[in-house]
Amino acid sequence: MEYTVKTLAQLAGVTPRALRWYDKEGLLKPLRTTDAGYRIYGPEQVDRLQMILFYRELGMELSAIRSILNDPSFDRISALQNHLTELETRRDRLDTLILTVQSAITEAKGGTQMSDSKKFEAFKRSMIQNNETQYGREIREKYGDEAIDRSNEKVLSMTQEDYSDVQSLEHAIYSALTEAVRSGISPTGKVGLSIAELHRKWLSYY
Repeated sequence: MEYTVKTLAQLAGVTPRALRWYDKEGLLKPLRTTDAGYRIYGPEQVDRLQMILFYRELGMELSAIRSILNDPSFDRISALQNHLTELETRRDRLDTLILTVQSAITEAKGGTQMSDSKKFEAFKRSMIQNNETQYGREIREKYGDEAIDRSNEKVLSMTQEDYSDVQSLEHAIYSALTEAVRSGISPTGKVGLSIAELHRKWLSYY
């Protein structure tokens, strides 16, 4: 089936202006253009638009999407599988957070009390999932599945005190780095070494 800009925009839930912009940016070229200047899109363009919207849903910039889709080695099936994995990870993260909020509401109403570890388990799992999404492939290739799985288990077994210490260290490191950069302090000096020591302590929790 073939579509005009208007009909494809209605089908996909985007604006005609967006489709014209995708064309201008080399992201989604029409199948052909009529003598009257109307863009016509076929099945291949429909599938490509679906991929564009999948990537947009994941927060990717148009330039990055164009590079991916225009890569000769692009594999639609593999890309869809990756999308599915990412969406399932997001769903699991949300499900865990929803259960935690529900339990907190029950406790606040005088119901079953949550253990301190349960109150923060969802956040620790979310931290792990975010890390896996951003760096999982890289760190697993570099350090191996066993090391990363062991690190993740260490995070999940953190006490509330450990978790609070980690959060405090993150803020301290960020503040110290920001101030050091603004002040032009040498990284090899006393301040730089103290920041490195904070980072070493932070790493030890993982």
